[in-house]
Amino acid sequence: MSADAYLAWEREQPTKHEFFRGEVFAMAGGSPRHNALCSRINRSLGNALEGRGCVVLTSAQRVSVGAGERYVYPDVSVVCGALDIQKNDALANPTIVVEVLSATTEPYDRGLKWEGYQRLGSPQDYVLVSQSEPRIEHFRRAPDGSWIYRAAGPGDQVKLSTDTVLTVDDVFAGAFEIPAD
Repeated sequence: MSADAYLAWEREQPTKHEFFRGEVFAMAGGSPRHNALCSRINRSLGNALEGRGCVVLTSAQRVSVGAGERYVYPDVSVVCGALDIQKNDALANPTIVVEVLSATTEPYDRGLKWEGYQRLGSPQDYVLVSQSEPRIEHFRRAPDGSWIYRAAGPGDQVKLSTDTVLTVDDVFAGAFEIPAD
């Protein structure tokens, strides 16, 4: 399927599908814990970035990776500054990308999807959130374009390039009382 055919078809679908080099992949729904973690991160970033020229977007926002090569749906994305929207509805310039890991998506989120995000010039932060333990992994783009890795656990904070903070304890408060995948 061509990228244009995928986009036209996808806009008519009741569920989301990702696209990679002509192939279409159905996306499974997230567990209640996955959805709660996404919601908490959206709320935390939205509150912290209010009035600062940034927009926090949910997993409903399609992101273009590689000019028609791949279209994905990150769990949370943030754009600071003007939004670069391609093909009417595909974001091309996320500043922050967040993925909440699940057993089925973790290899993809750490592998092929992460590789695609690295090719974009705009992301400054890539954040991976565990569902199985209170752990947030943070990749931050260095001035030379390389990525700096840090893992944060209970009692820790993750400082993002936007001078906002994700506090592990706040993100995970009560999360393990909610069913996971």
